[in-house]
Amino acid sequence: MAIDKELLDILACPKCKGDIYLTKEGNGLICDKCKLKYEIKDDIPIMLIDEAIKLN
Repeated sequence: MAIDKELLDILACPKCKGDIYLTKEGNGLICDKCKLKYEIKDDIPIMLIDEAIKLN
């Protein structure tokens, strides 16, 4: 089961409160401004700044 479109519309980056989008693989949410990826585990987005993956 993928993340619901309505949920994606209301989610924001917890660090900058900016827009996020789903990765191509559907396994995470990306914030371009902060260069962070928030993983999705068992269809639940892990929106914790400390657990986000830094992107290059």
